Amino acid sequence: MSEHTLAGMYAALLTPLTREGALNVPMAQKLLLHLTSQGLTGAYIAGTTGEGMRLSFETRRQLVESLMEVLPEGKRMFVHVGTPNVRDAIRLAEHAAAHGADAISSLPPAAGSDEVMAYYKELSANSPLPLIVYYFPKAAPAAFQKSQELLDICDLPNVLGVKFTDFNVYLLNQLVNRGKLVFNGYDEALASGLLMGAQGGIGTTYNALGPVVLELAAAAKRGDWERARTLQVAVNQVLDIFFRYPFFPAVRESVKQLGFDCGPMASGEDFASEAQREAFIHDMNENLPREAAELMPWPAPVGATR
Repeated sequence: MSEHTLAGMYAALLTPLTREGALNVPMAQKLLLHLTSQGLTGAYIAGTTGEGMRLSFETRRQLVESLMEVLPEGKRMFVHVGTPNVRDAIRLAEHAAAHGADAISSLPPAAGSDEVMAYYKELSANSPLPLIVYYFPKAAPAAFQKSQELLDICDLPNVLGVKFTDFNVYLLNQLVNRGKLVFNGYDEALASGLLMGAQGGIGTTYNALGPVVLELAAAAKRGDWERARTLQVAVNQVLDIFFRYPFFPAVRESVKQLGFDCGPMASGEDFASEAQREAFIHDMNENLPREAAELMPWPAPVGATR
């Protein structure tokens, strides 16, 4: 992963909130420091996982400022600046640059091909930081109707690369071959993305599974694909648990179990009941795969199936 200075493994950081919905600055800083101390390269903030599009611009700026205050030397920060209005995205990019972030990223607007190209063209031309396009067809189905549209956008000046949240590893490899910095986005396909040339990953479950995905990436880097596959299976078994419940509340609860209470979601989404929350914790206790349990600091007693 030495080809690009910004390559590496980044947590798509959860945004901790108070019960009143304000940014919980101490918890955000504590979580960032915990994840970077594990060895993650840095964090991708205010994206889908961080609910950036649901936060006020003031809160998004406060998040950048508070995290950059404590970001350890040598670690990196990517700021998602996506908004429906490109001028607002540019202002967020300027703010991120002023506070020392390393790159910006953005989902496309909810629009067709011409509008998406115009958005990225204006953002990339006016951002003081390099742009990482956020390719996520499930979240933005109207954008990038043809693969060539993504390739054309990536050829714009100041576009460094792509956060690639899709299973089309052929397209991922095309981007790598064009010299782009590509981060695998789907956690359940990390090994596949790395095999096809992705220079790192940006993932939601890295908030809880940091040591596991770091070992997976290390195995891929040294060409130990059997070890990488074994760890990918373990990651996917954890994802199987998460997917049995409301996904983002489950991730937040797992991080809470590790000592980082991120509070409620900005969307208001939560477990259907306290019984469902307790069922999730029990499920993790009983079914966390051995390969994951050996690496991650899950606090619960070892279940019978590990």
